[in-house]
Amino acid sequence: MAKIENYNIVMFEFDQYLGFLAFLTILTIGFWLMIFLLTFVVPYWIIGANLENFKLRKEAKRKAALGE
Repeated sequence: MAKIENYNIVMFEFDQYLGFLAFLTILTIGFWLMIFLLTFVVPYWIIGANLENFKLRKEAKRKAALGE
């Protein structure tokens, strides 16, 4: 019969484990930052730019109507 030996298999060393946790943390932070930017900051920027353009067009029409 073949002798079965008990091997202790270590999947990660401790520093590799810490590196993996750091990678997951950075990946997660980046994911939530992207979600935040796409849901709040980008629409805020687009709406603000449209409002500013609207005000500029309104001011240009007012000046054209007054003949300035």
